[in-house]
Amino acid sequence: MPDEASLQKVERSRGRTPPFDPRLLQYSQSARRYGVAVAAFSVGTVIAVIAGAVALAGLLGELVTDPSARTFGAQAVHLAVIAAAFAARAGMSYLQERYAHRAALATIAELRVRALDALTDPTRTSPHRLAAERDRSSTILLRGLDALVDYLADYLPALMSTAIITPLVIVVIAWADWPSAVIIVITIPLIPLFMVLIGLLTRDRTERKLDAMSKQSSQLLDLLTGLPTLRAIGRAVGPTRRVDELGREFGRTTMSSLRIAFLSGAALEMLATLSVALVAVGIGLRLVFGDMSLYAGVLALVLAPEAYAPLRRIGSAFHTAQDGIHAARDVLDVCARTGRTAGARTLDVAGQSVDVDGIGIRTRDGWTPRGVSAQCVPGRVTVVAGPNGSGKSTLLSAILGLETPDEGAVRIGGVDVRELAPDDFHAQVAWLPQHPVIVPGTVDENLSVFGRLDTDAARRAGAAVGFDDVLADLPDGAATMLGSDGSGLSAGQRQRLALVRVLASDASLLLLDEPTAHLDDDTSDRVLDAIVARAAAGAIVVLVSHRLAALAIADAVVTVVPEAADVR
Repeated sequence: MPDEASLQKVERSRGRTPPFDPRLLQYSQSARRYGVAVAAFSVGTVIAVIAGAVALAGLLGELVTDPSARTFGAQAVHLAVIAAAFAARAGMSYLQERYAHRAALATIAELRVRALDALTDPTRTSPHRLAAERDRSSTILLRGLDALVDYLADYLPALMSTAIITPLVIVVIAWADWPSAVIIVITIPLIPLFMVLIGLLTRDRTERKLDAMSKQSSQLLDLLTGLPTLRAIGRAVGPTRRVDELGREFGRTTMSSLRIAFLSGAALEMLATLSVALVAVGIGLRLVFGDMSLYAGVLALVLAPEAYAPLRRIGSAFHTAQDGIHAARDVLDVCARTGRTAGARTLDVAGQSVDVDGIGIRTRDGWTPRGVSAQCVPGRVTVVAGPNGSGKSTLLSAILGLETPDEGAVRIGGVDVRELAPDDFHAQVAWLPQHPVIVPGTVDENLSVFGRLDTDAARRAGAAVGFDDVLADLPDGAATMLGSDGSGLSAGQRQRLALVRVLASDASLLLLDEPTAHLDDDTSDRVLDAIVARAAAGAIVVLVSHRLAALAIADAVVTVVPEAADVR
């Protein structure tokens, strides 16, 4: 059976995205508490509204029909109830607004953490999928989720008020004057009907605005990342035209949504006003002909606008909440992802062989790779070669257990890597990805980010890859502070730092993705010698590289060739 996330995607494709997603209560404890609080505030509000309307109808009825009741003493009870009702309604509105923003921020924080957990959990989001969703996910988690404040603070309370306040008000009006209740019941569905039509019109515009925002954010991040290089080659001014185009595109989509919002708000207000006017005309005619009491007429007339008020509030909050609705939907889809169950078996990798048996992984670009088989044994260097995009890095991810093969399997000592306990297995593996992880902190902290390294081993590895020269050039040596993504080091220096972490570890399995990238020929030769030494010491070494020097040290070469996916 399809999972919940798949069903949600089907619903979206049919244009029926619900205004409230029950998964919001499932994934956020703050949202559950907030829902209970909003329901309590709505009940309190409707009690205050009805009590105030009854007291006001009684007051006006007695003032008009009974001259002896035209004193403050005679109307003290009515006046006290009216004052208390207004004060209670104002107090609950203030408390709800105050609590709404706090609850919204807490809910956003919880959803953001859950979504990040799902995106960074390899059993739920593979590296291929994460790379494909990077731009949209970053936009949704940052700017998109911030728009959820309007949804939670305005739109959701209006929905709950409509479900609680409107039916109770109609019941009281029916008790006082059933023809007015019939008019309200007939005219109220017109407002949701217009909202549905407007929602269908604005849905595509909201999607385009979110896509424009994602595209703009992605390209701005890429430009900022590559700005030093652009400045070095004198091309820093060139991308400004593209940034201006993105800004204008985002402005056009935003203004288009605002135009629809203003027009739809005016239409809904006019529809609600005409509906109340119909009720008032009917009450006035029956009062003229003596078909109803003044008390009933005043009570129905005072309560009639309250029946439409929550729907009018939904209409006014609908467009400001659209970004939040779409962002929440996408974030909840991420949170609802189900992953494979992590293995629980433990295994000593030392002395075992890594057997790749017909690995095939399907991506949106085809099979990358497919039909790859190899045996990587201790003491030997296995080099994975092939053209760009053929799936060499994906093969390393499959050996790590981060990618789930669609075909074949990876076994270590005869045990499928998916059956191994991830923490125990990864503690025995040293992985050098194409983009090494550099965290804000000192050089020494980055060297030990995956565990404290042996000092002697780190010194030997540093000398082997030329990292000693890097430390000598840094102002504070190993105590030099680095920024995000290794700011403060060149690409080659970051590569050497990561190589020290790998080569100085006591891991039994080394997975190296382009270890000589960004390095000169002399340093590359020294790095390859250090890799051969680790293999000679008994480690399993799997190395991805295009360079002939890397192929020269290989004891076995695995050639990966991409295969196009089936078109169906």
